[in-house]
Amino acid sequence: MVSFRSNINLPPVGGLPKVLGFARLLPMVTESKMPEKDSLIKILFEAGAHFGYSKSRSHPSIRNHLFGFKNRSAIIDLEKTVADLERAKEFVRSLAKEGKVILFVGNKDEARGAVIKAAEQLNMPYVASRWLGGTFTNFAQIKSRIDRLALLKDQRANGELLEKYTKKECLLFDKEIAKLERYLGSLSSLNKLPAAVVVVDADHERIVVTEAAKVNIPVISISGSDNDIRGIAYPIVANDSSVTSIKLFLEELVRAYTSQIYG
Repeated sequence: MVSFRSNINLPPVGGLPKVLGFARLLPMVTESKMPEKDSLIKILFEAGAHFGYSKSRSHPSIRNHLFGFKNRSAIIDLEKTVADLERAKEFVRSLAKEGKVILFVGNKDEARGAVIKAAEQLNMPYVASRWLGGTFTNFAQIKSRIDRLALLKDQRANGELLEKYTKKECLLFDKEIAKLERYLGSLSSLNKLPAAVVVVDADHERIVVTEAAKVNIPVISISGSDNDIRGIAYPIVANDSSVTSIKLFLEELVRAYTSQIYG
């Protein structure tokens, strides 16, 4: 994916210039009087969250989320993005009130670090390297492997493996633990299917979205202009190839959850 960066020099005070032919996107207001919504739009704009893919790659399902096109590249309507984000945050707040579990998924390079950070801040499970097919649709099998990992780690920690097995056999157990840890370690707290899943780039995580639909798990997605957002409960259409953009949206979701815990 092409990474877009804004080359517009933004003023420190007084709002943003009327650029790219979409003046209504960023109202000319002062910092001291800037409403929360407009303030967030400005932050997202500065992060390049409004940049999409080329016109030829834009998916029809996100047509209503676009402001238009500039130099044949999609410009995402941040007013609609903020509205979608608020809707997703409201859902996250409702989950937090009930102490529900959210699974975070982001396996592409741009998303990995932000996904891990967001999940760890909430002590939530995550997948940031490789999605194992059947994680949702064959959860019983996945859960058995998670339990196997926990058992082997406990037995190794208390010396039980060394007491029962030879050194060569213990080395084999070490390899098994390492393999399970690599793919399932971040899911160790997942005792049952999550109440929701957050994905970065629904197209890249299409298997996750498909499995979630089969077991009725609502999906919150940070989706670029090339994504098919049909069937996604809470799509947030924005730049999903920018580390800064991804980080901002995940931070907003984390704050929404923690606001119901810490007030």
